[in-house]
Amino acid sequence: MAAAESGGSPSVPAAGEEEPPLGLDSLVEEAAAAAASAGFRLTAVRREPAVRLQHGVSGLEPLAWSEDHRVSVSTARSIAVLEQLSDVHSGGQEMVIHRTAVPAPGAACLLKVGPKKEVAECKEKFANSMDPTVSQTFMLDRVFNPEGKSLPPMRGFKYSSWSPLGCDANGRCLLAALTMDNRLTIHANLNRLQWVQLVDLTEIYGERLYEASYRLTKADTPRGELEDFSEFQRRHSMQTPVRMEWSGICTTQQVKHNNECRDVGSVLLAVLFENSNIAVWQFQLPFLGKESITSCNTIESGISSPSVLSWWEYEHNNRKMSGLIVGSAFGPVKILPVNLKAVKGYFTLRQPVVLWQEMDQLPVHSIKCIPLYHPYQKCSCSLVVAARGSYVFWCLLLISKAGLNVHNSHVTGLHSLPIVSMTADKQNGTVYTCSNDGKVRQLIPIFTDVALKFEHQLIKLSEVFGSVRTHGIAVSPCGAYLAVITTEGMTNGLHPVNKNYQVQFVTLKTFEEAAAQLLESSVQNLFRQVDLTDLVRWKILKDKHIPQFLQEALDKKIESCGSTYFWRFKLFLLRILYQSMQKAPSEVMWKPSHEDAKILISDSPGMGSTEDDQEEGTSKQASKQSLCDTGKGMDIDDTADDSLPQSSDIGGREPMEEKLLEIQAQIEAVEMHLTREHMKRVLGEVYLHTWITENTSIPTRGVCDFLMSDDGYDDRTARVLIGHILKKMNKQTFPEHCSLCKEILPFTDRKQAVCSNGHIWLRCFLTYQSCQSLVYRRCLLHDSIARHPTPEDPEWIKRLLQGPCTFCDSPVF
Repeated sequence: MAAAESGGSPSVPAAGEEEPPLGLDSLVEEAAAAAASAGFRLTAVRREPAVRLQHGVSGLEPLAWSEDHRVSVSTARSIAVLEQLSDVHSGGQEMVIHRTAVPAPGAACLLKVGPKKEVAECKEKFANSMDPTVSQTFMLDRVFNPEGKSLPPMRGFKYSSWSPLGCDANGRCLLAALTMDNRLTIHANLNRLQWVQLVDLTEIYGERLYEASYRLTKADTPRGELEDFSEFQRRHSMQTPVRMEWSGICTTQQVKHNNECRDVGSVLLAVLFENSNIAVWQFQLPFLGKESITSCNTIESGISSPSVLSWWEYEHNNRKMSGLIVGSAFGPVKILPVNLKAVKGYFTLRQPVVLWQEMDQLPVHSIKCIPLYHPYQKCSCSLVVAARGSYVFWCLLLISKAGLNVHNSHVTGLHSLPIVSMTADKQNGTVYTCSNDGKVRQLIPIFTDVALKFEHQLIKLSEVFGSVRTHGIAVSPCGAYLAVITTEGMTNGLHPVNKNYQVQFVTLKTFEEAAAQLLESSVQNLFRQVDLTDLVRWKILKDKHIPQFLQEALDKKIESCGSTYFWRFKLFLLRILYQSMQKAPSEVMWKPSHEDAKILISDSPGMGSTEDDQEEGTSKQASKQSLCDTGKGMDIDDTADDSLPQSSDIGGREPMEEKLLEIQAQIEAVEMHLTREHMKRVLGEVYLHTWITENTSIPTRGVCDFLMSDDGYDDRTARVLIGHILKKMNKQTFPEHCSLCKEILPFTDRKQAVCSNGHIWLRCFLTYQSCQSLVYRRCLLHDSIARHPTPEDPEWIKRLLQGPCTFCDSPVF
């Protein structure tokens, strides 16, 4: 819907997407009216702040946006990672960005092509060779000489790629990083402040090749010795990565010791090498390091000068097909079959499929594969788009009874310069391309009876940021924002003296479109839609109220649907509204107050001041402070509108305080509802998994009593469940005890436990056990805390502790 309204074309629903129900007529009409008023054109609006990079960008496609809303920027010294947060505790209208970095390794990467002594002798021989074709090729090749010697050292990153959501120990994305000197590593951000290298795949792959005598299979004939320069080159090219891409999460079967099978999540990382081979690594989830590597298979692509690859994942009749799309620097593009061992429900092609075979010397440097739903064929299909020079090559893949149908063509006339970066919104198939001159094109696919066509429109970044040059773009997971790497453009026909690299953000959706997408979301997780919630947050903070149509639509959803997602959405809106009503502090909290100092001097006995003088000075200071608060905490328009009531405390302050108290009461009511719903879920797990509730690490009796204590709470499901659990407990209580004084911890508050001696412990919001250790976890927005799982915990408790925050859906660290 968003693409249709902003671009003027019919919508392209994603695979499995349903039509919007009729209950949101007012919201859909509001979004359509906003699009019509914009003349069916995309209105790009600048979003603050612009993040300045410390170093220049490096590599191709230097910008990538992960599914958990982190933007990675490849630079000459590190990978800068910008994490977008939709912070309900911040009253500022700017985007909330948390910044970290993955530093480049200090030592150069030397590929393992043989024993160290033999390699050193061969390098000396090739460097001093009398044949200039050998000596010059050796000296100038940065794969052989990453340290530089007479050349500058290879620093920085060539490419970075994000895994799907749910791969690290916290259920978030992993980052695969490829340095300029060909070191491929995988990193995780486990504590939010520091990135940890989990594994060095270049080192492991080099060891495997060394043990196999640099042969892919045992049947391969042995090649020449390392002293032969062609063999020296071959061994380097077969482990020089060009690109790497992650697959989606798939399920494998693991056989336990008692011969039972259990499903285990796994993810694949395909690495394209310079010699056209592809290594497919399989990792067990959660990925913890070298021990999580399940297998590594190498396949031959047969493409000369490979430049880029992408995963092709297609679902047909509840069966999943996979393959790898590989592009060449000479122009051809083809799909290679990938046989996945022990992966449930996957099948692959019988032979490679050529999508484009012309050797037209147009290099392919970016490929995106987008799953879509074909409205005429009534089935899922795949749209493959590739940037080739200044053109976009597209290919529509569709499986019918006749087999695999392939339609392809080119979109021309988009840019006058080559495309430097391409990104795609996988929810609706919209593709964005940019060239170096600051021009971005939006391409919207429109299905026809035969294949499809593209409607495209120009986004001039010069109208948003002024004169700029662009080096990379990336679209946010839900299509709300476009991140752009910019430097200064020409001014008065002159190039800038210095380049300042910045990551800037542009809105691609209106508030109405974002709200409609949140209400009709199939994901039903606020954390996974942070870019949409940030647009909604921005609107409420600016207007200081929740739009009426959004309130009505949300209330309808809550009445008609039992999902707690809409309650969490309502809580989010109320918290933002509460922040918008808060007045900014008039002074910096740490700054000493000079007025207070003067009063203290006048109050000293030596000054001889009377009580009347003291009271007068205090009242003057209070009135001055109140004027300062009201003046600094509001916009100019607000002070002009409220200038009359401010003269009276009764007329000006009390309505605002009453409004804040009313919102606070609503927030507490929604939080209590969400807490009760989660308590019911926890009690359901207790009832299913225990004969009696002893040693379950859950205060079952306390949770039951807490739910039953409110006479106004009448939930038949909860009462029946509690009756069954109390019958199973048979008058046994199993109370929690304070670890300091051994007194009983009563369950009177859902957030904390206070014993009779006054010791206070916070409660785990996932199990409601009191956290009596110094180490515990917090959710991303600091809403609540959770305890760490222990080895004694049964599987169902560990599964509960892996859940997200019950208030904001964010993961727990």
